[in-house]
Amino acid sequence: MTALTSTSAELAEDIAAAVLACPDVASLTAGPHGRVMTYRVGAPFSGVAVHADRIEIGVVARLARPLPDTAEDVRRLARPLAGDLPIDVLIADVEEDR
Repeated sequence: MTALTSTSAELAEDIAAAVLACPDVASLTAGPHGRVMTYRVGAPFSGVAVHADRIEIGVVARLARPLPDTAEDVRRLARPLAGDLPIDVLIADVEEDR
């Protein structure tokens, strides 16, 4: 699905699935103030916010690689779904490798 043919909630869920495939992303997060979310019927979808002018993605990153590289991977994975919308990546927390 693309930004033009899916609902905000469907797009958020599709982007989340793509981003969670990144080995350097431990999980999604709504961020420290709970602002990275898409509202839908039922509970809001945390970790991806779909706006008319941009996509926001909040992640908890693993420390295996430099954080800018992880953010770029997140953008790369979300790009096919986001269309021409800019993608903002918030690395809200980090998790050490176990």
